[in-house]
Amino acid sequence: MTVIQSENTQQQTDTQGVALFEPLTLRDITFRNRIAVAAMCQYSATDGFANDWHLVHLGSFAVGGAALVMTEATAVEARGRISPEDLGIYKDEHIEMLSRIVTFIKAQGAVPAVQLAHAGRKASTYSPFSGGNGELSKADGRWQTVGPSAVRFSEQYPLPHALTREEIAEIVRSFQIGAERALKAGFEVLELHGAHGYLLHEFISPISNKRTDEYGGSLENRMRFLIEVTDAVRQVMPAELPLLVRLSATDWTEGGVTEAETVEISRVLAQHGVDLVDVSTGGNVASAKIPLQPGYQVSFADAVHNEAQVPSGAVGLITEAAQANQILQEGKADMIFLARELLRDPHFPLRAARELHYDIAWPKQYARAKI
Repeated sequence: MTVIQSENTQQQTDTQGVALFEPLTLRDITFRNRIAVAAMCQYSATDGFANDWHLVHLGSFAVGGAALVMTEATAVEARGRISPEDLGIYKDEHIEMLSRIVTFIKAQGAVPAVQLAHAGRKASTYSPFSGGNGELSKADGRWQTVGPSAVRFSEQYPLPHALTREEIAEIVRSFQIGAERALKAGFEVLELHGAHGYLLHEFISPISNKRTDEYGGSLENRMRFLIEVTDAVRQVMPAELPLLVRLSATDWTEGGVTEAETVEISRVLAQHGVDLVDVSTGGNVASAKIPLQPGYQVSFADAVHNEAQVPSGAVGLITEAAQANQILQEGKADMIFLARELLRDPHFPLRAARELHYDIAWPKQYARAKI
């Protein structure tokens, strides 16, 4: 039996069979349920600065009952933005508005999280609704992109500069400084974006990493940059706060990242202080054929959870309460990360609770709608 305390009433509800609403504790942070907001780019910032759009966008998910509310990919360097409109954490001045957002999220009982990111070779491009396509023009502020090797993502994307060892070390430090800023803003969970063809993923994948030094070749070498970033970020984080990593478990292309490699990377990450692997796929091969269907990525989260024995998050066309609950009941993941479904309904957790016959506390301002 779980006791749920609202402002005016105390209710008891049998939680058996409702795994979606069981609390989850990572280090000293307890999430009120297993529903997390996956990072979703909004392309609505100017020079990296969050604004009222981000406050309302992220705040609505906290009001709606999600346990973990994560920012979009937040660039640790200006050149690490996907587009000029991306959110950033590369200036101290970014902290003030991020802190305001964090304060609101916490006030609603949710845990605020930030996804620290660097777009690598997929940077310096037009945002989806800017009117442009592919690489920015010089007139629109094009900048030099970077990657493990001088290999384009596609013909429409910039040719990246292959990073030197010294430049790699500088980016590791940028992630660390970004983490320090995030902690000053009050974020209680940090996630490293190692998926979707962005810089950390570019090093992991043999498709984009053609290096012959200690950062290329073997899996141990290809994950080296990610582990260095992980260590640098964990070093400045309080021991009581969780660190997550998002991985693309497969490139959906022969010669790319495999599930077995992702299981091994997850094991190593856990040894370096990572508390949960947020398992996605794809993003590094423009021509990849991805078999989209409900829950199409869950098997990879299952592999991380059960083969690597590392807590995992499942994401990808999870749209129904019963579907999300079943994934957890069957022990395939520890948390459900939602994106598009939360855009359609920011109050998905409240609706899911009703569908699963589980009573949760609603915001007092919305209590009359619960009847």
